[in-house]
Amino acid sequence: MATITQETTTVDWHHWLARWDAQQTGYLPDREERFEAMFTALEVLLPPDFVALDLCAGPGSLSQRLLTRFPHARAVAVDLDPVLLAMGQGTLGTMDRRLRWVDADLGDPKWIETLGESSFDAVLSTTALHWLRTPDLVRVYAELAALIRPNGLFLNGDNMKFGPHLPSLQKVAQHVRERQWQDETFAQTGVENWAQWWAALNLEPALTELLAERERRFAWRSPDNLVNAGRDLQTSALLEAGFCEVGILWQRFDNCVLMAVR
Repeated sequence: MATITQETTTVDWHHWLARWDAQQTGYLPDREERFEAMFTALEVLLPPDFVALDLCAGPGSLSQRLLTRFPHARAVAVDLDPVLLAMGQGTLGTMDRRLRWVDADLGDPKWIETLGESSFDAVLSTTALHWLRTPDLVRVYAELAALIRPNGLFLNGDNMKFGPHLPSLQKVAQHVRERQWQDETFAQTGVENWAQWWAALNLEPALTELLAERERRFAWRSPDNLVNAGRDLQTSALLEAGFCEVGILWQRFDNCVLMAVR
């Protein structure tokens, strides 16, 4: 588990989280609108004291907004990135004991055993599950079906490709995404991109060990093995897993929120 040490407490985590959120919004201008769509579903369909799992939580941007919006809810934030886990703990802490952090790898079938909860009312993820290999994603969806209580929700906000039978729609979506993700676009808005943010963070002397551990854990990851399973595959996997309603709740081009009801 990534923990806060005496050395990492010297890092201005709030500064880095603010830069993280700016960088993420650079890629997803509708990021807050996506969050709001997810929270609207929680508000309408769940009791106010629900328990949520933030899957691949990063530094907890989703958990922070969720627990602020729903003061009677609790959340468990799980991720494999030791740097982002340390950042989340350093900025958010436990949010009055309503937030708990878990270091776990979804690629390991035993990840559920680390959660400390036997079931959840909701599982949410945003801009993360596109890294999972298809067999792992299908397995995780089956595991979520057993983890989410009856009438509970799964909400995945991510870029999800249109199906192969819709190449023209995918071409438009890809054009929009590539245009807003260009380095020139980030430079014009004065926002760091992903690579620039990580390069700057690597200059923090107190993070040498955590960054080395991150490098070890993600040595396999590169844009060449980015999976990004499409919405049709994900919908089929969720239905096969036992979810009774699966559909797109919110969408802007191929940026969408896929919702499934258990």
